[in-house]
This record gives sequence, structure tokens and C-alpha cells, in this order.
Amino acid sequence: MTLTVRTIETPSLGDRSYLVHDGASAFVVDPPRDIDRVVAAAAEDGVTIKSIFETHVHNDYVSGGLALSRRTGAYLVANADDDLSFDTYGVSDGDRIKVGELVVHVRRSPGHTHTHLSYVVEFDGEPRGVFTGGSLLYGTVGRTDLLGDSETDQLTRDQWSTVRSLVRDLPSGVAVYPTHGFGSFCSAQAGADRESGTIGDEQDNPAVATDDVDEFVETMLAGLSDYPAYYAHMGPLNRAGLAEPDLSPAARVNIAELERRIDAGEWVVDLRDRSAYAGRHLVGTLNFETSGLPTYLGWLMPWGSRLTLLAADPADIADAQRKLSLIGIDRSAASDLDSATESLPTGEYRIVGYDELKLIATAERSFKVIDVRRKDEYEAGHLDEAINIPLHELLDHLHHVPDGDLWVHCASGARASIAASVLARANFDVVLVNGGPNNQDD
Repeated sequence: MTLTVRTIETPSLGDRSYLVHDGASAFVVDPPRDIDRVVAAAAEDGVTIKSIFETHVHNDYVSGGLALSRRTGAYLVANADDDLSFDTYGVSDGDRIKVGELVVHVRRSPGHTHTHLSYVVEFDGEPRGVFTGGSLLYGTVGRTDLLGDSETDQLTRDQWSTVRSLVRDLPSGVAVYPTHGFGSFCSAQAGADRESGTIGDEQDNPAVATDDVDEFVETMLAGLSDYPAYYAHMGPLNRAGLAEPDLSPAARVNIAELERRIDAGEWVVDLRDRSAYAGRHLVGTLNFETSGLPTYLGWLMPWGSRLTLLAADPADIADAQRKLSLIGIDRSAASDLDSATESLPTGEYRIVGYDELKLIATAERSFKVIDVRRKDEYEAGHLDEAINIPLHELLDHLHHVPDGDLWVHCASGARASIAASVLARANFDVVLVNGGPNNQDD
């Protein structure tokens, strides 16, 4: 028998879950809500899921732990101090759980949350890996401000102690398996540019390299940026426990009902790529490419709003449903895009490249530049006279948007495409800048 750690990635959220087994018996760490991916991975490896380990009550996605436990009969392991509305196998610091030939050691690791746990897996009598959730990430740490301002200072100090103790106590060759840190807003800062690592690689981690905890707190808090508004709903949903998502085809609405929803100002979202949307779209709709789901739709859309999805390909609707279910947005409706664009009013706007914007921006111009990057990105460098309205603040600040022609840009074009559709729906004259300082011609 050998130790196998299989990574189950959720790139749309910047998270990873893990299927760990000895060739026969398996456990899962921090499963996503769409548990069919986990079940399929276990079936492919021919193993039986015996236990499910949660490192913490997640703030960025809906856990699939409860649903996976119900589907497989596996024990759901969580901190005994977590306030949950369903039964778990409660554990505390120092506990040991045997899963087949594997032994899992429980370590208290507060910082990302107060009750955060890490799990060290032992095989053949030696520690081989540590599942660190939102504590120790590759070259950085999990953010510490998600539980409110009053908790942040203490959590940051706890995070410093947690990471230092993990690096101090575990052998340098032990593999590190974080849940966050792959584009997740749960990361405190940009981490190291690596997809895997060991305890020995973390000597340059700021928590390890900074011996003064006060200095660490100051640096970490100064580097924190905004995080998605939907995070406020994830903790309560995870404490309540959600069932496995229903990923059957979305309910269809006819053209008349679609028109009524658009006229009522509801959230009707076109999932096509930005070029197709700019070339022709239904007036009153918004453009979120599937790569912008679920983070930016979840960030901008008022929680609980009714959602209607439009796409030329039914597979895009299914993909969007799956991604949105990860943050608890379930059972959106769908409508036929091709028929609708033949029946309802359509609009269009221009697309230009970022290089063109830079050339014109240095000369006298008749248009205004709207930079929809976050404030920290804008302050790090921006075009002269560009007006900064971060995408996640745009809907609440439409009254601050100037009249006239607006050229909208971000770091790569992805956020700008959303912003351009928001502004077009509000009857502004927009030009979408496709590309940006991070990707000149995305």
C-alpha cells in the first residue's frame, strides 16, 4: 500500500480539496459542494471514503462535507467547538484518527478562524503531509479579517503563531496541502509562485521570516484588500449545512417572460464571451463570462435575487449552474438566447485594445477612462486622469459616473467586460478596453 493524495481543484474559487488514501480506505479534506467530483475520483481510484475532515467553517464557499457524509456514510470530522446545526465527529488538538493504514493527527491552528484545525497525515509511522486549510499557504497565510474588525488583530497574532509552530514542529520534507491560496480572496497576500511545496519551502513565509509579531500584524493588515460581498453568507450557510446541489437542467422561461424580467430590472445574465456580447446583446442584460463565475456575480448581485441565464450553448448554462451552486446560488432559470435576440431590442458597443487606449490616453482626448480595478491596484499605478470606480462598487456609485464617452478597463479585460455591461444597462455610452496592464491584449 502507498499514500496517495489526489487534488480536486476548484479554479473558479481558487480552492483545493483533497482525496487521500492508502489504496483502499480514503478520507477527504474540505470537499466542495459539487461532491459528484469527489465521488467520481474515489471510484476511479477504487477506494472507499471513510472520513471527511473540515479544517474550518468556510467563508468563501459552501462546504460539501455534510452532503458527502450523507451520500457515503463517512464520518464528518470537525472541531468540537464549532457551532454547527448538524452532528459531526468532534475533535480537538492532539486527537488521532485512523483511516485504513493512515493516521491523522489533529492540530489546533487558529488564525484564519478561531477554531481552525490542521491535519497531519502519518503513513508507515512517519508524517508525510499536512492539510493546512486557510492557515499556512504557499509563501503566505490565510487572511484574518473575515470575522469582523474586532477579531482581526487577535486572529492575525494567532496566525503568526500557528504557522511558526507548524514549520517548527514538522519535518522539512512534509508536504503542505492548503485549501486556499490559488487565486482565492481568502489569501492575505499574493503567495509564492508554486503549485506544491513542503514545510522546508516555507522559511521565507512572512510568518516565519518575521520574528516580531507586531511587525507581522502591521504588514499583513496593510496588505489586505476587499473581498466578495457574498462571503457574509457562507459562514451561516455552512453552520446550517446545505444539501447536495440540484444540477439538473435549469427551468426555461419563454420570450415574453424573459422580456418582463428584463423590463423589471431583474438579473438577466448573458454568459457569452465579451466580444460576442459587445457585438450584439439584449438591452438590459449583463455580461458575465463563465470564467467570472461565481466570484464576481456573487459579489455584485444582491443576495437572494432571482437570476436568469442566457447562453448560445446549453453546456454553458450547466457550467454556470455548477459554479454558482458552490456559493449557494441555486436553481437559476434559463432562456433561449438565439430566439430572444431575434425578438427583443438589441444593442452593441465597441471593443478596443489596451495598447490603443494607452496611445490615445497620452494625447488630448474627448472620452473619459474608467478604471474598475480595486483601489490597491489603482494606487499601485494607473493612467493619468483615469477615474477609479472598483467593479464591486460600481452599482452603488453609478451617480458618480461622468457623462460622455467612457472607455472602461481593468487588469486584463475580464472585470471591464462586466463593468461595460453594467454601464450600458444604465444607458451610458461605453467602449470596452480588452486587455490591461497585466495582459496587454487579453
